[in-house]
Amino acid sequence: MTGTILDLPAIRLAARKLEAGGLVAFPTETVYGLGADAENPAAVASIYSAKGRPSNHPVIVHVAPEADIGYWVASIPPQAQALIDAFWPGPLTLILPRAAHIPDQVSGGQNSIGLRCPSHPVAQALLREFKGGKGGIAGPSANKFGHVSPTTAQHVRDEFDADGDSPIACILDGGQSEVGIESTIIDLSRIASHGPVLLRPGHISAAQIAAVLGVPVQAADAAAPRASGTLESHYAPRTPVLLVSSEQLAATLQQLHHAGQKLALIAYSGPAAKLPPLAAQFPMAAEPQAYAHDLYAALRSMDHAAADLIVVEAPPSDLSWQGINDRLRRAAHDSLAVLAGFKK
Repeated sequence: MTGTILDLPAIRLAARKLEAGGLVAFPTETVYGLGADAENPAAVASIYSAKGRPSNHPVIVHVAPEADIGYWVASIPPQAQALIDAFWPGPLTLILPRAAHIPDQVSGGQNSIGLRCPSHPVAQALLREFKGGKGGIAGPSANKFGHVSPTTAQHVRDEFDADGDSPIACILDGGQSEVGIESTIIDLSRIASHGPVLLRPGHISAAQIAAVLGVPVQAADAAAPRASGTLESHYAPRTPVLLVSSEQLAATLQQLHHAGQKLALIAYSGPAAKLPPLAAQFPMAAEPQAYAHDLYAALRSMDHAAADLIVVEAPPSDLSWQGINDRLRRAAHDSLAVLAGFKK
C-alpha cells in the first residue's frame, strides 16, 4: 500500500506487547487482524476469548517475508513453494502439515496449520520487529466472531472499544485495507491424495493458482481441514441482510416498503423502476476489485442506518466475483427465510 507512514515507535511497542502475551490489532492488505504470539497457547486462547470464537476454529499464522517456513510445517511440498514464489507476500493462505512442536491451538486441534505472508508494509514491519522476525503472529480478523470484518482501525475500535474495556493492548493504524476481503485459502496438506483444494475464495483466484501449479484446483470436500471464515453464517452485520437479484431488486424493495420495513440498500446498478424511500444507500462499483475494497465498509455503514433490513443487490455470478459472492452468501445465509417472514 503506497503512501503508508510507518510509525516505528508504535510498531516496536506493539511487538513488545505481543512478546509479553498481549493482543495487538494490525492492518493487512485484506482486513485488520487481531494478533497474538502464535507459539503462546495462552495468548492464542485470549484471541478466542476476545472474539467469542469456538476453540476448534483455526486461525491463520502470519509470518515475515524472510521467515523460515520449514520451522512451522512438517514438510513443504513443491506445490507450496511454487505458490509462495508466485503470490507471497500477498493475500494467499496455505494449509500445510503442522510441525509437531507448534502448539495446536492455532489449528483448532488439527494436524495442519494455515500460513500467510501479508504484503501490507505495517504488517511486515511488525512481523520483522516481533521476535526479530522469527516469530509468527496468529491473526484472525479483528472483530467479534461471525461479524463483519474490519478494514480500518476505526472499525476495530467500534468493535472492541464500545464499552471502554477493550482486550486489545494497542491498534496499529495502516489506513483502509486495499483488498478488502480475506485471503484465499488453499489446502495443500493432502496434496498427494487430493491435489490443491480451495477452502475459501479470495482476491487470488483458483484459476491463477491452477496456472501456477498446472493442475485444476479442487472444491472443498467433507474431509477437508476446517478453515477460517467457512461457516455458513459469517461476515454478518447485526441487521439482517437480504440478497436480491438485479431483476427482482426494485420489486422487492417496493414490496418490503409497503410491508412497513425500513430499508438500507447496497447496490452497484440503478434499478429501472423508481426506488421507494430508503433509510440509507451505499452505491458500489460494478468492478470486483473496487467492490471488494468497499464491501465491509458498506455493510458496517448500513448496519448503523437504523434499518430493519439491509438489501444487497446480488453481484454477477462469474468467477471474478467468487470471493465477494462467498462473503455475501454467508452474510445473508438466511435471506430466503427473512423474505418469507415478510411475505406472511
